[in-house]
Amino acid sequence: MEMKEWIFCPICGNKTRIKVRYDTVLENFPLFCPKCKQETLINVKQRNMSVIKEPVAQPQSR
Repeated sequence: MEMKEWIFCPICGNKTRIKVRYDTVLENFPLFCPKCKQETLINVKQRNMSVIKEPVAQPQSR
């Protein structure tokens, strides 16, 4: 029996439109939340989700 589980938004906690199985592996996946309209990069392995922190762009000086 295969268990499927919804991925929840790490920002607002609502359900997204993505389901994962136990053997699903996602790397650098752009997860979009239809409620808060935010996009977050995530990794998923064995239904464990981790959020990838993007470095904040620093202004370049000349």
